[in-house]
Amino acid sequence: MKKVLFLMALSFVFFVVLSFGQSASIIRTTEDWPTYIDPAVGSDFSDCIAIVNLYDSLVFPNPDGSVRPHLATHWEVSPDGLTWTFYLRKGVKFHSGNELTAEDVVFSAKRLLTIGEGFAYLFEPFIEDVKALDRYTVQFKLKKPCGPFLSILVRLYILEKDLVLKHIQPGPYGEFGDYGRKWLLEHDAGSGPYMVEEVKMEEYVLMRKFDDWWGGWEPNAPEYFKEMATADPVTIRTLVAKKELEITDEIQPMESYEAMAKMPGVEVIRFVPGGVNLNVMIHTRKPPTDDVHFRRALAYATDYKTVAEKIFPGSLVARGPVPQTLPGHDPSIQPWEFNLDKAREELKKSKYYKDLGKYTLSLSWCAEVPEEEKIALMLQANFARLGIKVEITKKPFGSMIADAQNIETTPHLSLIFVAAHYMEAGGMLATRYHSKSAGTWEQCEWLLDPQIDAMIEDALATIDTQERYKKYHEIQRKLVEMCPTIWLIDRAETRAYQASYVYWPVAEWVKQGKNVALPLGYTLYAHDMKVFPEKRK
Repeated sequence: MKKVLFLMALSFVFFVVLSFGQSASIIRTTEDWPTYIDPAVGSDFSDCIAIVNLYDSLVFPNPDGSVRPHLATHWEVSPDGLTWTFYLRKGVKFHSGNELTAEDVVFSAKRLLTIGEGFAYLFEPFIEDVKALDRYTVQFKLKKPCGPFLSILVRLYILEKDLVLKHIQPGPYGEFGDYGRKWLLEHDAGSGPYMVEEVKMEEYVLMRKFDDWWGGWEPNAPEYFKEMATADPVTIRTLVAKKELEITDEIQPMESYEAMAKMPGVEVIRFVPGGVNLNVMIHTRKPPTDDVHFRRALAYATDYKTVAEKIFPGSLVARGPVPQTLPGHDPSIQPWEFNLDKAREELKKSKYYKDLGKYTLSLSWCAEVPEEEKIALMLQANFARLGIKVEITKKPFGSMIADAQNIETTPHLSLIFVAAHYMEAGGMLATRYHSKSAGTWEQCEWLLDPQIDAMIEDALATIDTQERYKKYHEIQRKLVEMCPTIWLIDRAETRAYQASYVYWPVAEWVKQGKNVALPLGYTLYAHDMKVFPEKRK
């Protein structure tokens, strides 16, 4: 039965990709699923890839982690850091053909804050009000200073107000109904370089080049960009071999990358991006992992080097909660070591030490990332040497998201990749450990610690960069002491791509030895790619 289902799925993928023909100018990539393209809802990897291509933001991230003008040509900030005024680029067209104005920026910000999902948590602590001063000037009033405000603004994507309002249905947001949420599952209201051609919720998102994009186009830019919902290694290798997949996802088994690297015209690139790490999130509110000594025992019973060198080659052993290449990382933090003697010492200090037989830890790993099973089995074996039982469950990422929403259904241990949502330590710390992210897949720890919340809020409100970094360092040291997470690796992102007929800027930077510090999703910004279909054969 499984074989039949696989062959059906493979046949469907072949049908979809072949429908474009061998000469189509298209970039196709694969990711885990589901994918939500509404900027007020989506926030994970596949969501971000689609959103950054469909929508524009006021500022845009540079490869080194800084930002540059985008929809806003310039801006001013008051001496107290509470008033930010942005001057918009004139003549920017939405995909509908209508002009983008300050009213659309106001609408997008208020919609995001009202819905309270996606990247709303980045803005909610700071934005008090946003208003249009005139057609091309928008002003943000903050409740308190926000040091990384410009960096955060790469996550405020602008929707066309009138188009969204035309498609509202009954819903919980008063006069705004459902705020267009149902319509935006399969449509866009953006001004980005690509626009939605077709969405199949469980299958793919197909985007088509927006010829009137304000930033212009270089020759050979892809006409289409497509995200497909498959991560099956056999399917991926087959599509790459047939040149029906331009860039793979980053979660393939290493043996698959090795096999694809031998295919004509295919190259595999590997780089440590600016803010992605792999965590074993530990449920801090469920016995026995609610005990800090029990958690530390687990941390000492983890073989970090095996993960970094053999399971995800090229990765760095993690040094605390913030990836080492992210500005604001505390370099004084030493990595945890694999030491079973120290693990036993910590376990003896735990209040559960004499009752280990009463508990079985639940561990979930992401079905779309086959390599995680190796880590899960390694942890199970190592923990068993301490007398700790572990039950492993393979789960689709969508199921892990659902489990994380409830404190009861969240497992003891969750293997999950996490990325900073903007290029600074605060972009990782707020996402991962502030109480407002509890109940999401990005914080399966259920830390809910008022002191940590206050420290994060204080750091983010600090305008002086170096002072803000010092506060980030204090938070990192405190978290290491609390050990709510087993920080495994700063992951080396690995992807195979069709180098013979695809120009991919990120791959070129990597080949030149340059660092890549882009927020989640931006490494696959299709506007800057090029396709040469005549070289495909």
